[in-house]
Amino acid sequence: MPHGMDTRQKFALIGAGPMGLAAAKTLAEQGVDHDGFELGDDVGGLWNIDNPRSTMYESAHLISSKSMTEFTDYPMREDVAEYPSHREMKAYFQDFADHYGLYERYKFGAEVTRLEPLGGNGDGWRVAWKDAGGEHEAIYAGVMIANGTLSEPNLPHFPGAFGGELIHSSQYRSASQFDGKRVLIVGAGNSGCDIAVDAIHHGVSCDLSMRRGYYFVPKYIFGKPADTLGGSIKLPMWLKRKIDGMVLKWFVGDPAKYGFPKPDYALYESHPVVNSLVLFHAGHGDLKVRTDIANMDGNTVHFTDGTSSEFDMIVAATGYRLHYPFIDRQWLNWQGDAPHLYLNAMHPERDDIFVLGMVEASGLGWQGRHEQAEMVARYVAGLRNGNAAARKLKAEKAGDFERATGGMNYLKIARMAYYVDKATYRNAVTGWIRKLTSA
Repeated sequence: MPHGMDTRQKFALIGAGPMGLAAAKTLAEQGVDHDGFELGDDVGGLWNIDNPRSTMYESAHLISSKSMTEFTDYPMREDVAEYPSHREMKAYFQDFADHYGLYERYKFGAEVTRLEPLGGNGDGWRVAWKDAGGEHEAIYAGVMIANGTLSEPNLPHFPGAFGGELIHSSQYRSASQFDGKRVLIVGAGNSGCDIAVDAIHHGVSCDLSMRRGYYFVPKYIFGKPADTLGGSIKLPMWLKRKIDGMVLKWFVGDPAKYGFPKPDYALYESHPVVNSLVLFHAGHGDLKVRTDIANMDGNTVHFTDGTSSEFDMIVAATGYRLHYPFIDRQWLNWQGDAPHLYLNAMHPERDDIFVLGMVEASGLGWQGRHEQAEMVARYVAGLRNGNAAARKLKAEKAGDFERATGGMNYLKIARMAYYVDKATYRNAVTGWIRKLTSA
């Protein structure tokens, strides 16, 4: 341990992406001392394309508009585009960190390698990390994990052997990688469709292999960002589905006429694809939609509908999986594809470990994550101060609880294992914030 480091009353906060920064800010506001650890040389998390674990690509932009994504108490500048690029997002997080004095709270170039509890709840945690100066460890009162959810590639097994270049989308950086190549994109999520548009313009050809259908949402409706329609009007999900489904029929039509498979689930039971260009290109014959891969033999890819084609490059846009390599799963109450935590953040039995940012919802934005951080920060401070609401929250999270799905029947796949209903989730989190503030 570096000389003079007194950490036994501090929390160790891992990650300086948007979730880590929100946590650093709210912890400071609540008087909870902490040390931040960030693998990269700057803030921004995956939005910092130079971060060693970033999965960003040059053409990446937000799929939600800035007004629906920004931190409420730190709006983006007016000269920032409605759908900011990754460079604008990195600059935003740098400005946010500067404004709230967060840089001084972090050790940069510091990779956490191990987290181990010293005993039961409240006995402290041993935190080990390495940096340019070597290997270190220290004892902390607790740990907060905010290292993100989109850095560990989920690369499925493809039958057969491919003779060309096969990469995961996390390895994709620039459209020049497609020059002179026949490209197959596997997976039609938001990244897959973004990358397909790049390949259309730079490759010889581009095909898109899909296992299931998706709902497609244009970025603009009636000349405004699609996610701003409706404003603060809160509708029950059955009515929201009906209205939004009608709007999509008006502005998108039936994706099946472009060759896309029909979704076998209801709107919002999986994350929709926010992209105005992929249907345009499919309608112009620039993109060929394929079924799932059956087998690969050299440069030939056979599909489950009996067709086949030759390709030079395959990009597996098959998503990511939760990855906390520095801690044993037993300390995260892992169940199935994700840790089972109260409001996706709080361990049912321990008050010295929290997972921040392991939450996804359509339209949640950074503000929804900021609220999660504030709830946790107020809870930790409240326990130390004998706050009655904190004791009530402690009892609540120790009982049986379900994920805040709002009754939504989300697809039973790994990437939806920590998905929540935005209204249900934010109502619960802000409810606890009010109680912790007033008690």
